[in-house]
Amino acid sequence: MYGYGYRMFDPTIFLVLIGVVLSMAASAKVNSTYAKFSQVRSMTGLTGAEAAKRLLNSQGIYDVQVRHVAGKLTDHYDPRTKTVNLSDAVYGSTSVAAIGVAAHECGHAIQDNTEYVPLRLRAAIVPAVNIGATISWPVIIFGVLIGGLGSPLVMIGILLFSLSVLFQLVTLPVEFNASARAVRLLDSMGILKGQEVGYTKQVLGAAALTYVAAAAGSILQLLRLVILFGGRRDD
Repeated sequence: MYGYGYRMFDPTIFLVLIGVVLSMAASAKVNSTYAKFSQVRSMTGLTGAEAAKRLLNSQGIYDVQVRHVAGKLTDHYDPRTKTVNLSDAVYGSTSVAAIGVAAHECGHAIQDNTEYVPLRLRAAIVPAVNIGATISWPVIIFGVLIGGLGSPLVMIGILLFSLSVLFQLVTLPVEFNASARAVRLLDSMGILKGQEVGYTKQVLGAAALTYVAAAAGSILQLLRLVILFGGRRDD
């Protein structure tokens, strides 16, 4: 009875819990950092939208529109529509935090304009990643049901899931590079001055932690799958 109970306990669940804790910690960090520096008005008095337009124009980019979208920190660059989309808290705000986030999204637009390789790679693997994320677990479960842990379908499912890990890893240089471009331009163009640049670095650094946490979570999930299914064979 004791042996059965022991086998029912899955110690790999701790890998999932570690991923959840990392994600929650990163989210709390970015929210608290943004809230802190959203109270600091930039000396130039530019809004996030105004700063974004100046940055884009400085790089000779005139075919990208700056738009207002609903939500909190829903900011993103859409290469399909050539739009920098800024959230409620960023578009009309004059804070150093808002300008930093707006500049980060412009960094992605600049990457797109200069054909930054990691960005192109990430876009190219998106269809495969979406398919893998959708069917990886069903394939694994179906493989176990029809062929046991040694079924080739189990390994195929794990490989499909690994595409999500690849996506997260490719995302890291894309995000870090966009932030580096943003800070450099904000400083060189004088949109932010003095210690404001340091404040923005803190905001974007906290945001970057969310991508690091997402990558770590995906790796831990993949490790769990390998431990549960990849190395086992039916007797």
